[in-house]
Amino acid sequence: MSEEPRRPPPPALADNDALFLDVDGTLVAFADHPERVMLADGLPDLLARLSQRLGGALALVSGRPLVQVDRLFAPLRLPAAGLHGAQLRTTGGDVIEAETTAPWLHELHLRAMHFAHAHPGVLVEAKGAALALHWRKAPAAAAAVAAFAHAQLPLLPGVRLQPGNHVVELVAAGHDKGTAVAALMREAPFAGRRPCFIGDDLTDEDGFTAAARLGGYGVLVGTRAGSHARHALPDVAAVHGWLRAGTR
Repeated sequence: MSEEPRRPPPPALADNDALFLDVDGTLVAFADHPERVMLADGLPDLLARLSQRLGGALALVSGRPLVQVDRLFAPLRLPAAGLHGAQLRTTGGDVIEAETTAPWLHELHLRAMHFAHAHPGVLVEAKGAALALHWRKAPAAAAAVAAFAHAQLPLLPGVRLQPGNHVVELVAAGHDKGTAVAALMREAPFAGRRPCFIGDDLTDEDGFTAAARLGGYGVLVGTRAGSHARHALPDVAAVHGWLRAGTR
């Protein structure tokens, strides 16, 4: 069986690029709880300088709700997508949200908490219009988590599964990071630029595909096989280094 070709690092950021950045695993390292991630010193200032260089064509595209994204990077407030594209904030500050299944999610949360109680280490994260089950601290429970999540789908019309790094999420169908990229690329100041999407996880593959379809490229953080990304950076520190080089 042949090995997957090694991906080269991305080219230097160009003045006509539009930059889309995943958050967890890309700009910040993972933690045992999403609220415990640590932001590198100066990262919001770095992103602000990059946004200025690109004329505002820099967006954060995350699985987190926008309220969490804004709290993490405060006082910086960028164009952004939350909940894997179910929330979208344009350059003008308007937020577009997919219809939620909040009544269903209340019952789902109760079932998920009961499941987690039987599987110590599994974390249930309520995201408002989505729900995540993390098994980073309970790797042996991965198959059980996946089975539980799949069993919920018949009860949740309009909801899909989004697998990720030691997590599976139940999110609104019809939206993903690729649809978020495409929507932003139709608006100023993103329109007409070359999109670059940087991410680490399965959730970012839609972003990579959308960027390539629109004449740009994806950058995988790490060495995961089977990615649609054309380029790669080894880790979060390398992403920071590439971003810093883009301000010089």
